[in-house]
Amino acid sequence: MLPAPPTPRPQGDLSGTRGFSWLMPRLGGIGRAVGALGLALALLLPLSLAGCMGAAQPPRATLLSALTLQIELTQASIAEALGLEANGTPEVSRVRIEAQETLRIGETPALRLVGHFDWRLAGDAIRVDSPFELVLQPGERGQSWRLARATTAGDGSGPVWITYPLPIKG
Repeated sequence: MLPAPPTPRPQGDLSGTRGFSWLMPRLGGIGRAVGALGLALALLLPLSLAGCMGAAQPPRATLLSALTLQIELTQASIAEALGLEANGTPEVSRVRIEAQETLRIGETPALRLVGHFDWRLAGDAIRVDSPFELVLQPGERGQSWRLARATTAGDGSGPVWITYPLPIKG
């Protein structure tokens, strides 16, 4: 007796096939080779893309310095607007980067980091978990970093970037 003809499925319908495992027995040794190649590519692709980043990941000490400087600049701006005096250095800890991307500021590469961090003001017992967005520019020789902050141009032509050097911690 002959087997029944296969039931036609709509194109792209792989229901009941458990992924592509239905294809492997039909391909035999080729299927195993293709599977091994796919696994190798899946493992190596993220490593190869890391080389395309353009800017290396800054050290943890640089991130802490950049976040501290950003808080100090914000405090100074608020204090000036209110006619008060900004005082105290914030204590930054537990930095968690959730996303990063490379960008360019003019002709210079930069790294945009987004995440959360814990911090508290000097002499304050309350620790705050806050989101952050930093733009950091690596130095020409890759040994230093600068915090870049965008401000609006007076003529409305686009952002103007102001950069602040970060201390080199060794």
